Amino acid sequence: MKRLPKLLRVLLPVAAVWAAVLYFLQRIWFYRDPVRVTPQDDSLLISPCDGQVVYIRRVQDGRITAQKLGESIAVTEITHAEWPEGVQPGNGWLIGIYMSPLDVHFNYAPLNASISGIVHNGAKLNLPMVDLWEYVQLTYLRRAVDLFAKRYALENERQTVFLEGQLGGQPLKVAMVEIADKFVNKISTYVKVGERVRPGQKVSFIERGSQVDLFLFAEDVEFLVGVGDQVYGALTPIAQRPAPASRSR
Repeated sequence: MKRLPKLLRVLLPVAAVWAAVLYFLQRIWFYRDPVRVTPQDDSLLISPCDGQVVYIRRVQDGRITAQKLGESIAVTEITHAEWPEGVQPGNGWLIGIYMSPLDVHFNYAPLNASISGIVHNGAKLNLPMVDLWEYVQLTYLRRAVDLFAKRYALENERQTVFLEGQLGGQPLKVAMVEIADKFVNKISTYVKVGERVRPGQKVSFIERGSQVDLFLFAEDVEFLVGVGDQVYGALTPIAQRPAPASRSR
């Protein structure tokens, strides 16, 4: 008992420092808004967020094959929304980017486009995206983990932003799906339907850990990143589409 006051004198400053560090990480560092200089190239698709690429999959007739499940998944099972005016997705690509709590959590427009729709879908219960070991691999070890077709990607709260623009001089439809993690508080949105956005413009801010799925409804897209790569929103080119004149040479 006589040693208790001395022990407290040692532990209290440590606890205070640890509490200050947690406060800084959760209330200041997490909400940081770094300056990003977006590449000015109309043939480049820019990353919509910070994070690690966890999958790149082909979309065929509006569906994606899930090898682990032995079945295909419809695009609408992930977007939880039909394309505005009834346009059906055809062939293209899906890229998923996992955002850890250490990443900047602003989401950005990946190309010059107009917002043709914003659809929010709630959930009775958000499932955790990853288990403890997957979290350690993705957040601290920066190792690739295949998260495609896990239950959270199909069931958790999400917001889908539909964009219609051009990439490489050709029309491109994009669906940006912001998927919430178990402890997400809210998604703050800074754009509205009908608004024109430029590459790198802030679209939203999503709390805590989360994920962005990007559907690209075009087949002639060349990816510049691979699974396991770290990307940065409004900064990293993730795909390109050469202009028509370049493709015809």
